[in-house]
Amino acid sequence: MSGRGLFVSFEGIDGSGKTTQARLLSDALRRTGRDVVLTREPGGSDGAEQIRRLVLNGPAERWSAETELLLFTAARRDHLERVVWPALDRGATVICDRFADSTRVYQGTTRGDLRQTVDRLHELTIGTEPDLTFLVDMDPVAALSRADARGGESRFESMGAAMQTRMRAAFLDLAKCHPRRIVVIDGNRPADAIAQDVFAAFRGRSLG
Repeated sequence: MSGRGLFVSFEGIDGSGKTTQARLLSDALRRTGRDVVLTREPGGSDGAEQIRRLVLNGPAERWSAETELLLFTAARRDHLERVVWPALDRGATVICDRFADSTRVYQGTTRGDLRQTVDRLHELTIGTEPDLTFLVDMDPVAALSRADARGGESRFESMGAAMQTRMRAAFLDLAKCHPRRIVVIDGNRPADAIAQDVFAAFRGRSLG
């Protein structure tokens, strides 16, 4: 990690509630007086937001998994250079809605057999992992229903419940491989109950 700050990410399938939980944790930490930067991927910087619009809209077949991987990696590098690393260097807590684990799952596992390529690109151009990752785990059918009702960017949601199920399994496999970094949170509950568990886990990891 670059600098003295703390880097926290939230992961999960579409509609899992991770965006809400990232916001609630940032609000809670700000109330304690912390300098908090709440950001997202793909996006978070001007250049990365332009790439986000390219990738997350349009038909499901718009991009190949290989092209998606390159676009997401470019967006992540710009985001790190312009937002994440400067914030960490000044000692801020950075809370990011999605990071590299999403690329490992979406492009590396469920959109093609690209995991080795994902890891190689990450090592060459990113080289940063969060200090702590919250995986908000939720039933895929319920999550997809929530995502559909939300509307907006829908390219990945349009791939259906089978894709959501594969992504959930891939996220849980990642959590098993990285138990010290990734905390699995039951997302099948009211948002305030989930938020309490997230904050408790944050404090329990000696980050509070």
